[in-house]
Amino acid sequence: MPGPTTEPRNGRRRVAVVGVALSDCGRVDGPTPYALHAQAARRALADSGLDRSVIDGFASAGLGTLAPVEVAEYLGLRPTWVDSTSVGGSTWEVMAAHAADAIAAGRANAVLLVYGSTARADIKARRRTSNLSFGARGPLQFEVPYGHTLVSKYAMAARRHMHEYGTTLEQLASVAVQARANAAANPDAMFRDPITVDEVLSGEMIADPFTKLHCCIRSDGGCAVLLAAEGYVPDTAKAPVWILGSGTSVSHTTMSEWEDFTVSPAAVSGRIAFERAGVTPADVDIAQIYDAFTYMTLVTLEDLGFCAKGEGGAFVEKGRLLRDGELPVNTDGGGLSACHPGMRGLFLLVEAVRQLRGEAGPGRQVTKRGGRLPEVAVASGTGGWFCSSGTVILGR
Repeated sequence: MPGPTTEPRNGRRRVAVVGVALSDCGRVDGPTPYALHAQAARRALADSGLDRSVIDGFASAGLGTLAPVEVAEYLGLRPTWVDSTSVGGSTWEVMAAHAADAIAAGRANAVLLVYGSTARADIKARRRTSNLSFGARGPLQFEVPYGHTLVSKYAMAARRHMHEYGTTLEQLASVAVQARANAAANPDAMFRDPITVDEVLSGEMIADPFTKLHCCIRSDGGCAVLLAAEGYVPDTAKAPVWILGSGTSVSHTTMSEWEDFTVSPAAVSGRIAFERAGVTPADVDIAQIYDAFTYMTLVTLEDLGFCAKGEGGAFVEKGRLLRDGELPVNTDGGGLSACHPGMRGLFLLVEAVRQLRGEAGPGRQVTKRGGRLPEVAVASGTGGWFCSSGTVILGR
C-alpha cells in the first residue's frame, strides 16, 4: 500500500486513530498474554482496513524481558520506531502522545499500541501470587517495610480529600454504582448486575475507606489501537477519530514527596492537553477516566476542570456519570465493572473512539441533543499511586 499522500501542514501532519479492538476479555483461561496481544492487534488492523505493511511503529509495555521487542517479534513486526515507556496505568496515554508526536513529525507513519494480560487467570492457576510487585528498593524502601501497599496509598489520599472538603463515603460509592450501571448494557463487561450505595458501603473492607466495590476488578484481556498519519485516512475502513491534543505529567513516587494528596498529576497533563487541543472541559461530550479506585474518578474530574477542587463529591452524586448523564464517564463500565487486567489505560482510548464513531451499541451509545453523536472525548490515565498521568483529547 502506498504511503501517506497528504503533505504535512506547517511541517506537521494530523494524526488519526484508525483502528481499535479488544481481545477476548473477562475470564480468559486458555490463551497466553502473547496470544491476547496478537488477537487484539489482528482485530484492530482489520478494524482499520489497512494492510499490516503500513505499520512502522510499535508500542508495548508490561510483557517480556525486552518489551516491546519480544511482542513485536511475536506479531511478526519489524518496526523502525518503538516505545516501551512504562508508567503504570497511564502508560498508554503517554505512549499515544509519543506516537502522535512521532507521526506528526514524520518519524513514523502508522504506530500500533497493544496490550494483553492474563492477570486473573495466572492467579487462579497459581502461576503467581499477586498482580504486581514494585519491590522494596530505591525510594520504596522507606515505605514498603511498614505495610504501605498500593491500595493503602489511594485510601490515604481519599481520606485526605474527605477531611479537606467533606467528601462522603456515599459520594465515593456513587462512582461505583454509576460505573456498574454503565456496564449493564456492555456485553463485554465482566460484572453487569446493578449495585447500590448501601451494598458498596457494607462490603468487605480492603483499605479504609475502600471496601471491595470501591476497588477495580481483576480480569484478563487485551486491546489495541492503531494511529496513522492523515494521508492514510482515505484508505481506512471507517471515519477517523483525530488526536486533537495530549499532555503528560509525573508527580512523585514516595508519599512524602506528594505535596497535596487531593491533587493528581492530571491537573497538569489535562491543562496541557486542553491547551494543545484548543478546547475546554465544557466542549467534552464523554470522558474515559482511569478508575482503579472510586477516588481516582472523583479527583481526576476535578483536576481536569469538570468541577472545582473539592466539589467532586457533589458532582458525582447526581448521576452525571451515567450514559445519559451530564458527563458520561467510563461508558463501558470502567475498571470498576467492565475489565481491569492491569495497565488499563489503553482500554480508555478504545472506548472513547467507539463512542465517537457511534459504535458502542444499543443501550450503550451516548448521544447528544437531537440524537447526534458525541464530538469530543477525553481519555485520562493514571499510573502508580497518582505518580503519573497522561491525557489525550480526541475528536471527530
